[in-house]
Amino acid sequence: MQHSTVQGHLAMNLVVSPELSFGIVADLAYEAGDPYAVRFAFHLPGDAPVVWVFARELLLDGLGGPSGEGDVHIRPLGGEPPEVSIALHTPNGDAVLHAPAAPLIAFLARTDRLVPMGQELAGRELDAQLAAILRGCDAG
Repeated sequence: MQHSTVQGHLAMNLVVSPELSFGIVADLAYEAGDPYAVRFAFHLPGDAPVVWVFARELLLDGLGGPSGEGDVHIRPLGGEPPEVSIALHTPNGDAVLHAPAAPLIAFLARTDRLVPMGQELAGRELDAQLAAILRGCDAG
C-alpha cells in the first residue's frame, strides 16, 4: 500500500540579523490529497508551531533561482554545502530562514515519487473515476 503523505524534519536557522541567528526545527509535510502544497511547521522556542503552506513548485523553483511573489520568497544562497533562504512576510513582521538545500531536495524527490510534478490533476481524476466506479458497484 502506498502512503499518501510525505513527512520530513529540517534543521534551519532563523536569521535575526547578519550577526545573529538561532537554530529551529521545521516539520515538512506533503499530502497527495493537496498535491500542489507543502506545509512547514516551524517550531519556535516557547511558542506553538507556526504553520505556513505554499506551493511545492515555489519551493522547487527557489532551489534553482529566486522565486516567489507576495508572502513567500525562496532563493539559493550557494555556499558549501549549498543553502537556501526562505523569506516569510506578514503584516506583523518578516522572518528569514536559512536551510541546507540537500534535505529540501530529498523531500521534494519523495513528493515527486508520490505525485509526479505535472501530474497533480491526473491523480485526482483517477480518484474521482474510482469513486464513481465503486458507487456504481455499491448500487448494484
